[in-house]
Amino acid sequence: MSTATPATQALQRAGVAFWPIEYAYVAGQDRIGLHAAEAIGADPGRVLKTLMVEVDGKPACAVIPSDRTLSMKKVAVAFGAKSARMMPPDKAERLTGFHTGGISPFGQKRRAPVAFEASALSGAEIVLNGGRRGLMVALAPDDALAAAGAQAADLCAEHA
Repeated sequence: MSTATPATQALQRAGVAFWPIEYAYVAGQDRIGLHAAEAIGADPGRVLKTLMVEVDGKPACAVIPSDRTLSMKKVAVAFGAKSARMMPPDKAERLTGFHTGGISPFGQKRRAPVAFEASALSGAEIVLNGGRRGLMVALAPDDALAAAGAQAADLCAEHA
């Protein structure tokens, strides 16, 4: 299967080095990011999930470790908003041009502001969705921030 997606094409246009990682996507998984981490044998804290949110009614994109939970209060603060909520999946698909389980912060049909969980950016490499179910990309955190035009922020709820 081809690894050419709007996300990987956006990374190529940005001149970012990345490595595609394909895995057998299983539909109906509750925690897609954790499933992906397990399927590729990676630390769930280094495999990031892309979540589309609405901040004060406007679209935004939050990228956090697959083993963490988003804090809507922190998301609102990160984007300078008063409130935040999860975007309905059908709206996220229309806005990004990707299917849920394959949403990437790169190459979205309509660009939305992006923030990455700051604590996930300390290592040499992160892994996140490459724009298709079953396709991940590995790249340097600084390259991911630059390619997405993103900021680093505190987005996650405290660990339980």
